Amino acid sequence: MVAMEEYQTEEESAFVVEEVKKVTKESVEAAIGGNAYQHSRVNQWTTSVVEQCLSQLSKLGKPFKYIVTCIIMQKNGAGLQTASTCFWDNSTDGSCVVRWENKSMYCIVSVFGLAI
Repeated sequence: MVAMEEYQTEEESAFVVEEVKKVTKESVEAAIGGNAYQHSRVNQWTTSVVEQCLSQLSKLGKPFKYIVTCIIMQKNGAGLQTASTCFWDNSTDGSCVVRWENKSMYCIVSVFGLAI
């Protein structure tokens, strides 16, 4: 009996930005939703957002290690600048940033997918 190896097609193993953005937006909505900014809940919200993102991304079954960061900032007129750079394989690895907001806060989530 010959063992059959399972191969994933390129699409099944690719970092698909639109798919990751959808998962990320859903995770932010589930964790924060229509809440108004409350300083005392920011730690809980950021933890919930990143854990939910990682959980949902892992359910996609793609061959990636994920890194997820989350920033929550009250809307008060202050500026915020973020930047990142990566040294990786552009043909397999990927990243995306989702900027979500409601009337009282901004939530910025970065997701990096590194092929295994």
